[in-house]
Amino acid sequence: MNKSERYALLLKQLGGLLEGESDLVADLSNAAALIHETFGFWWTGFYLVRGRELVLGPFQGPVACTRIPFGKGVCGTAWQRAATVVVPDVDEFPGHIACSSASRSEIVVPILRDGEVRAVLDIDSRELATFDEEDAAGLEAAAASLAGLF
Repeated sequence: MNKSERYALLLKQLGGLLEGESDLVADLSNAAALIHETFGFWWTGFYLVRGRELVLGPFQGPVACTRIPFGKGVCGTAWQRAATVVVPDVDEFPGHIACSSASRSEIVVPILRDGEVRAVLDIDSRELATFDEEDAAGLEAAAASLAGLF
């Protein structure tokens, strides 16, 4: 199965997981697990907007940073821009917050509702240049399907 087929399947499975369940933690937990298992990423999870910080939410992978300020690191930058940020090499990203030294590339997708960022989907890889426009489009579609939870 190629990447676009995996994203199409992921969106169908995500729809099934979300149907009939309204609990934010349960839904984000299953979404993180589904994305993580489908692609075998190093770290997959959510940070939730709480005031002027992102606070760690459900995730899959090793221990993570707990709080990220607005505009800081890749996650805080995606929140500030309200746009997906793809980083081929985290060592080249100014102000990168190294929650794990094993992470080499990253993608962060904001989850928007009513024009406001409510959370971000953060995914890290142990390989350089893992993420591309196809990942951005697929993960943005997943984020859009999660927006109604907020």
